[in-house]
Amino acid sequence: MKIGDKVSVVDEDLNGVITSVHGNIVVFKDEYGFTHQYPKEKLVPKISDFYETVEVVKKSEPKKNISKKHQRNHLVLDLHFHNLVKNPNDYDSFERLFIQKEKLVETLTFCRKNHLKRLEIVHGIGDGTLQKMVWDTLESQTNLDFYNKEILHHQSGAVMVEFH
Repeated sequence: MKIGDKVSVVDEDLNGVITSVHGNIVVFKDEYGFTHQYPKEKLVPKISDFYETVEVVKKSEPKKNISKKHQRNHLVLDLHFHNLVKNPNDYDSFERLFIQKEKLVETLTFCRKNHLKRLEIVHGIGDGTLQKMVWDTLESQTNLDFYNKEILHHQSGAVMVEFH
């Protein structure tokens, strides 16, 4: 480092031109005319065209992997009886409700096992027996929140479940 060289201070936003060197101490003047003293090991030469020869390589953004298990689409369980069995007329009302409850509990277990976040349960609008069974079953479960899909819950034929 010699008088007239441009220097920059390490770890500070400060640079200037060397005016004198006294052993290990370098004195330089910044762009505003102030003088500063620093030891040589705190200074680095400032070469204006140093980075002009370095080619900038633009890399593409890495693609974020989204697991299929955690896609935004939630699982939908339709509890309409004709979707659950082949011959719906072969069952009486008690058997129907039992099979629907069994399918509901089985699906809740599946969601927990596979770490799914949301489940929509479609129970339809009827006399309210199936809806009550769904709500009673959900109330007996832990680590989940549920709410009607529509604002007016009497007009909603579905319940949204969110797992913790």
